[in-house]
Amino acid sequence: MKHIFQQGKDSSKPTLLILHGTGGNELDLLPLAGRIDEAASVLSVRGNVLESGMPRFFKRLAEDVFDEEDLIFRTKELNEFLDEAAEQYGFDRNNVIAIGYSNGANIAASLLFHYQNALKGAILHHPMVPRRGIELPDLSGKSVFIAAGTNDPICAPEETEELQRLLENANAKVEVHWENRGHQLTAEEVEAAGEWYSLDIN
Repeated sequence: MKHIFQQGKDSSKPTLLILHGTGGNELDLLPLAGRIDEAASVLSVRGNVLESGMPRFFKRLAEDVFDEEDLIFRTKELNEFLDEAAEQYGFDRNNVIAIGYSNGANIAASLLFHYQNALKGAILHHPMVPRRGIELPDLSGKSVFIAAGTNDPICAPEETEELQRLLENANAKVEVHWENRGHQLTAEEVEAAGEWYSLDIN
């Protein structure tokens, strides 16, 4: 997978896995990593799917309808890529924190839904529920921060609450931060994510 790796100043810190939104690329959210932990290593990945020329992490059948078969395949592909990248760059595979926005947050949530040891935790900006009707792995010891907008036209508050419930039922520790905004990524929610990270992860 096309990506950028930046070696951090402190190898004991988590490696931050950066996952862009639809139409973004591996450069878009790099500034976020510095806002969360400027000493951590960063692995920023570009999605392998194109939709009307826009990079994504998995296909969809319509605006809010995921291609479940492709989601499962791409989640496996990303998980295997993380295994390879950890070997290539020498970071701790068991100490990876995902930071995803929109489509990137959805694939990060899908990693949690499908693979018990894919992530140590995640910062999910405006995620949706990746799949329904499946049993999640035991996520004991995992911490998840969700940033959501009360007026988000793509991800309704009920969707956020459902995702929170599903993760908590799988024993993850979840914090939800609400902004009275839409689907955009705000400076306020990034700041809140940084505070959460310094208390829960770092």
